[in-house]
Amino acid sequence: MRERYDTVVIGGGQAGLAMSYCLRERGREHIVLERKRIAERWHTERWNSLRFQFPNWSVRLPGLSFKSDDPDGYAHHSEITKFIEDYARFIDAPVRCGTEVLSLRAEPDWDGYLLDTNDSVVCASRVVVATGPFQRASLPACAKAFPPDIFQVHASRYLGPDQLPPGAVLIVGSGASGCQITEELYQAGRTVYLSISRHRRLPRRYRGRDVTWWSTAMGRMDTRIDSFPGRKMPPSTVITGVNGGHDVDVRRFAADGVVVLGRLNGVAEGRLSLADNAEDILAEADKSYADFERAADEYAHTASLDVPDREEANSVSAPAPIRPVSTVDLKAADITSVVWGTGYGFDYGWLKAPVLDQQGAPVQERGVTKCPNLFFLGLHWMHTFKSGVLFGVGDDAAYIADYITATA
Repeated sequence: MRERYDTVVIGGGQAGLAMSYCLRERGREHIVLERKRIAERWHTERWNSLRFQFPNWSVRLPGLSFKSDDPDGYAHHSEITKFIEDYARFIDAPVRCGTEVLSLRAEPDWDGYLLDTNDSVVCASRVVVATGPFQRASLPACAKAFPPDIFQVHASRYLGPDQLPPGAVLIVGSGASGCQITEELYQAGRTVYLSISRHRRLPRRYRGRDVTWWSTAMGRMDTRIDSFPGRKMPPSTVITGVNGGHDVDVRRFAADGVVVLGRLNGVAEGRLSLADNAEDILAEADKSYADFERAADEYAHTASLDVPDREEANSVSAPAPIRPVSTVDLKAADITSVVWGTGYGFDYGWLKAPVLDQQGAPVQERGVTKCPNLFFLGLHWMHTFKSGVLFGVGDDAAYIADYITATA
């Protein structure tokens, strides 16, 4: 027995639910298939102390805003999880939990798609893939070269300092996850080695306003991926909402005792091989910080904003350059664990349609693919910066819903 639907949305997180809202607003019949439970990754892939990176006043999905007594604060991840669950109930989303899509392929007998799931076969005229950008933990090949007695965990499975064995910790990657975990560990008294990667550093607050406010006002949230050569995403932005929100600066980590290293090139015979590029990476991050302040000052002047005067810089004053380190002996450094802050990769092995590039990433324009009636939603930098952000996914969902309605 085959079930038939006009539109099937795959994924019951914020993107899939925003899509459901927009489809229902336009009177489009649909169902949302979720492999586990609503907001599954918010339940299982967040460490204990994690707080949302955007202020409470900005948290919203189509038709509902997050309620908080502290609009300028930063919600604990459990509060965001509850907000998404409450949203599903608020919009009465037709979500079927516990239904995993095992394969999706074009149906040759009619103009649509066939979805094999763990409990049924579903036919759909249209499919929106809203499984998110964080599908498969990405680990470098050298992870297998570490000695077997070294404890290894990806940031998506990290919980807190007590999860790690006694000894020093190596953190690989200085995106938002790597930096926040580094800060938590060294403030908990652990010796931390941080192998950094390219990132952008921005002020948490500037001239009395959160960086989210400035980025929205200046139009940076609406910067299109097409504006970058080859549609290549810029480095990740490092901010935090922990302890009321504050600047994140790897140079400050170094001043506080973290051993800052360049890119990890490999591991052999218990020794790390490292690139001599730490200072170059941090100089680039410092430039992004200064460029943002300059752009905000220019915008404030042009728009005649009533904002406080420029504050003194919060970064480490006259920082000493990071000393190059080419190799580290794991045993001599007493490194007993590794936390991989190395991001995620796509996992579309179940998708039997010609919509992926050679790296397995979706080929799309604002979610629309070359395969008729097959769409993506909620990807990082899918169309603009905010495409993969909770408060921005609704814009792309509305666009796709309008596209479906216009072409039905």
